[in-house]
Amino acid sequence: MLRLESVVERTPRDASLDHGGAGFIGSHLCEAYLERGDEVLVLDDLSTGSIENIRHLRSHPHFHYTVDSVHNHPIVAELVDQCDVIVHLAAAVGVKLIVESPVRTIETNVHGTEVVLAHANKKKKKVLIASTSEVYGLSTQVPFREDGNLVMGATNKGRWSYACSKAIDEFLALAYWREKQLPTVVVRLFNTVGPRQVGQYGMVIPSFVKQALAGRPITVFGDGTQTRCFAHVADVVAALVKLVDHPSAVGQVYNIGSSEEISIGALANLVKTLSGSNSEIVHIPYGEAYEAGFEDMPRRVPDVSKLSALIDFRPERSLESILEAVIAFHRGLSASTIPPQVRSTQSQA
Repeated sequence: MLRLESVVERTPRDASLDHGGAGFIGSHLCEAYLERGDEVLVLDDLSTGSIENIRHLRSHPHFHYTVDSVHNHPIVAELVDQCDVIVHLAAAVGVKLIVESPVRTIETNVHGTEVVLAHANKKKKKVLIASTSEVYGLSTQVPFREDGNLVMGATNKGRWSYACSKAIDEFLALAYWREKQLPTVVVRLFNTVGPRQVGQYGMVIPSFVKQALAGRPITVFGDGTQTRCFAHVADVVAALVKLVDHPSAVGQVYNIGSSEEISIGALANLVKTLSGSNSEIVHIPYGEAYEAGFEDMPRRVPDVSKLSALIDFRPERSLESILEAVIAFHRGLSASTIPPQVRSTQSQA
């Protein structure tokens, strides 16, 4: 996603270009910038995003979007020229997609970031690169700190291709800052959730919610003792906006997420209770759900003290309130025509 801001003086309306702006997080970020009066430009090929996410924004006079790939050099160059700050969210995401399409994952993540940084560097436009908690890999240094070691799994385990590709993105962004003085910021997102997120590519909360509302079995992969922390997209977007604006964030890496930890088994039970579902909770071995020898992280908890010290970050929404919002959103989808791309899966992050 690209946000444009005059490097000489602030104009009445800033302009923003969003790589991946039709995605779940990107669409909420577009809303945040528009609400404060910015001009927003979106570049998205809709491979994992959806036009439905930004349909309500298309009539806004300050919103502009281009359906094309971040790999298209001329398009990226043209849009970068109109921007002052770039928020790069375009990526292959979700465990299901990563396992099934490792080539697409690696090429999309690494080459897309190369294109963005190369063109941004020509005009020295600030770039925020969205990375992931997956880069911590098999590390047991919980909670995860930005200066902690990244412990990658073996290269014959498909799921680690995503973690490695995003780690390369981070190295490249920070190298551009150190060597070429391109102002870059890296954020590691921890399980961002909320309305508009679908379970198509392995996101656990929307998958559980859709299964519960449909009365189907709620499928927990593994023994359910693995834990995660979930942050509402509004809290994450607020942090992104502040980081983009903060001059001291340049050249740094920040975790963004909640520290409210819950096991996946307990999450399934909570979704069942809050949705009033009669669904059975069933366990599926990892090898059956993904691939033989699949490895998972037993815990994924962020240390957000660095972020809090810079922008006074404190997630405002509890897990229960997040689940209630997601349940309400999917009840609404069930009551209307569900877009083809919003289909049920049995996948989870």
